[in-house]
Amino acid sequence: MNIEKIKELLIVQGTNFGLKLLGALAFWIVGNWLIKLFVRITERALKMKAVDITVIKYVGSTLAVLLKIILVVAILGFFGVQTTTFAALLAAVGIAIGAAWSGLLANFAAGTFLIIFRPFKVGDIVSAGGATGTVEEIGLFATTIHTPDNVMTFVGNNKIFADNIQNFSSTPFRRVDLQAPLHYTVNPVEAMNLVKPKVEQVANVLKDPSPVVEILQLGRDGTMLAVRPFCKVDNYWQVYFDTNRTVQETFQQAGYPPPDLRIIQEAKTN
Repeated sequence: MNIEKIKELLIVQGTNFGLKLLGALAFWIVGNWLIKLFVRITERALKMKAVDITVIKYVGSTLAVLLKIILVVAILGFFGVQTTTFAALLAAVGIAIGAAWSGLLANFAAGTFLIIFRPFKVGDIVSAGGATGTVEEIGLFATTIHTPDNVMTFVGNNKIFADNIQNFSSTPFRRVDLQAPLHYTVNPVEAMNLVKPKVEQVANVLKDPSPVVEILQLGRDGTMLAVRPFCKVDNYWQVYFDTNRTVQETFQQAGYPPPDLRIIQEAKTN
């Protein structure tokens, strides 16, 4: 056995493989750049035609996925992998791939239905698929939701479409539901008349409909008031926290004794 020839062959083969690997890497980098450029141009063209942003992002996501699949197949061809060989390989593991793709196809189909039926659009505040927040994108397989605690959450489209969807942006205003417990010695009517004008003065609380302050629950240990101001969706949490603080400060200034803990615990269990 000629060791020198083997070394020479290994060097030649290694060099060829290294050059192909570098070429494939360059192909991948340039291809990705071109795909992003094409998707960006397409989205810009759709924006100029006043197409809805939800549809634009969905089309962009779909194009990006399809073009990347084509790019991967092209790179495999660059390495000498024949498409027929690639197809045979897929067929050989068809059961595993079919099981994996069943979920992907379900998410793809659900994403298409989300675009067609439009239960929400990009920018809406929703509760769907176990996540609550602002819709950033309806993608090919998943929807991106930015939650109030600043977490970007990706939820499968099929999970969203198969579950209940709450769209908080579909109506012009939203009700904030709060509870205010009172000590049993406090006159609830007096407390209601005292706190309602204060709640009406909270920033971004709507005048029409006006805030609701009513008796929610009567008990031996005290009274639970329902405090329900209305506001625009974007102001929900600001009104929520400011109203809570206003109620607490109003009761303290009035000299009301702190409520019995039992009425608070009872309200939580109901």
